[in-house]
Amino acid sequence: MKRIYIKDIQPDVECEISGWIEKIREQKTMLFVVLKDSTGSVQVAIEKEKLPKMAQKIGKLSRQSVVRFFGKAKKAEIVKLGGIEFVPTSFEIESVAEELPIDSESGKELKMDFRWIDLRQDKERLIFQIRTYAEHIMREFFIEKGFIEIHTPKITTQCSEGGADVFAVDYYGQRAYLTQSPQFYKQMAMAAGFDKMFEIGPYYRAEKSFTARHTAEATCLDFEIAHVKSHHEIMDFEEEFFIYTLSKIKEKYGSLIKEEFDLDILVPTKIPRLKLCEVFKIFKETYGIEVPEEKQLDLDPDQEKLICDYSSKYLGSEAVFITDYPAEARAFYSKKIDGTFDCMAFDMLYRGWELNSGAVREYRYQELKAQIEEHGVDSEKMKDYLEFFKYGCPPHGGIGFGIDRFIAKLLGLPSLKESIFVFRGPSRVKP
Repeated sequence: MKRIYIKDIQPDVECEISGWIEKIREQKTMLFVVLKDSTGSVQVAIEKEKLPKMAQKIGKLSRQSVVRFFGKAKKAEIVKLGGIEFVPTSFEIESVAEELPIDSESGKELKMDFRWIDLRQDKERLIFQIRTYAEHIMREFFIEKGFIEIHTPKITTQCSEGGADVFAVDYYGQRAYLTQSPQFYKQMAMAAGFDKMFEIGPYYRAEKSFTARHTAEATCLDFEIAHVKSHHEIMDFEEEFFIYTLSKIKEKYGSLIKEEFDLDILVPTKIPRLKLCEVFKIFKETYGIEVPEEKQLDLDPDQEKLICDYSSKYLGSEAVFITDYPAEARAFYSKKIDGTFDCMAFDMLYRGWELNSGAVREYRYQELKAQIEEHGVDSEKMKDYLEFFKYGCPPHGGIGFGIDRFIAKLLGLPSLKESIFVFRGPSRVKP
């Protein structure tokens, strides 16, 4: 006999089921067990007189012990769990659980210590079902658009963000680093003539940040497109991608998200675009907040939340692009806008958090080398990276989209810790 999932149980069909014990309720003549697997729960009814040994052994088991039952289900209108009741003929105790170290009232950090137990909850599993689907439709979108999927190295001798906040590793006796992003290799793919590429993979950032949005090991979706002239072309493409992703998630999981997380998925028809300088004007004219000119290089977390609130209220979108950042404030590979001090860079914010940065890249060898030096980085140390641009490379640009942050904001989670299977941060390297 083959094990089936609880959701697939049919009345009067012999089968075996296996799962965790959620509850045991004893009556004079009956023992009732609520058994749960990854698809649902079912009531198991054990008649004490007919199955005394089973009733005795099962009755002594602790919550979260794992049991396999053999038998048939029967219709039982009064049973809340699907209107059926499982009547076993035999059983196997597969694992006896010790007293659980956490419960629903435990603190977040203690729950993180025992993450695998906390993840047994239906709501926690739903987060990862939604995340699985989100990554699936993202990959589907890019494949349908003719993109090539690549998997870039996660160990490198060069630092994509200029050398800060990296994890150093001993790589066969030489110093290497965990990659902060696949940026250099995405550009290598452009120099290789791949034209359109994407990747879903990990980032590593050694930032000593203890916020709800930071993690030492993140999962991101990156894409890069060749032969673009403007960052608006990249935003056009991301807008299509983001609206598609939200629409598909709403179609499949919208009602469940509303039921479990009390949130509606609002799909914009367009994502508004605001230059960074315009944002500071909005702060002054709408909210009476005047930001000193020397601090108008980027947005801090409170400002990101405020401009998202403004976009939602006045522009009809919970997502908003912030564009045209000062070149000095962005990565050295961002292409400058001719005749200005700004560059072809942008961020996309959603429900108060930055989900991604993007830009057209500087692809001309001499100009790129000069920008590296302008940012205080020794171009000699970037020699291997600069090689990509010596032998012909098309204009290109792309983004790095944070999947952990997206899922956290989509579901209204208090921290991206809840959207990551096992979180890594400055004070957490277990389990």
